[in-house]
Amino acid sequence: MALFRSAQFFTTVNHFRDLPQLGGREVAFVGRSNAGKSSAINTLADHTRLAFTSKTPGRTQHINYFTLGNGQYLVDLPGYGYAKVPPASKRHWEALLSEYLKKRQELVGLVVIMDVRHPLTELDETMLDWFAPTNKPVHILLTKADKLSRQQANATLFKVRKHLEEFFPQCSVQLFSSLKKQGVDEADGVIGAWLAGGDVPAEPAAE
Repeated sequence: MALFRSAQFFTTVNHFRDLPQLGGREVAFVGRSNAGKSSAINTLADHTRLAFTSKTPGRTQHINYFTLGNGQYLVDLPGYGYAKVPPASKRHWEALLSEYLKKRQELVGLVVIMDVRHPLTELDETMLDWFAPTNKPVHILLTKADKLSRQQANATLFKVRKHLEEFFPQCSVQLFSSLKKQGVDEADGVIGAWLAGGDVPAEPAAE
């Protein structure tokens, strides 16, 4: 948790060309709308309103940057999968997400938020497929773990982990609950290691 406590809003952008040229290291958070992404960011930062949570899914429509200091950044990406938005906006989000995930050199790892009750949806797997060619690591937070019994949550964790081992070996996964502050230290350790790591992997060669 200490890693994110210093997080402060830095900037927001709506086009890939406007991304800040920071030369540092950044970790991005993404997830299906209403999976608990903003709550997870706020919990990790020990801040109630760092990332805005809303009862209206799909509210995050831009790429939001938060500085952690020392050239490290947390990036809040637009939620995906919410149908009640204009088609043009949906297409823009998808194009922005895809370009960012595939081309952003400073990005060292991706945190994918999934509701533990509905993990690995078709859209979640599409997101993992988009990112896989970069060979950069992915850590999945199975949020709202408090909504299930411990036995149910652990069973879901086991099933998701087995699926990832077969199809997405670059992914790790854990249980997480913003309400109970469950999994905070584990997530902090994984993300902190990414940000403190060595050289950022090179961009994949153009197809």
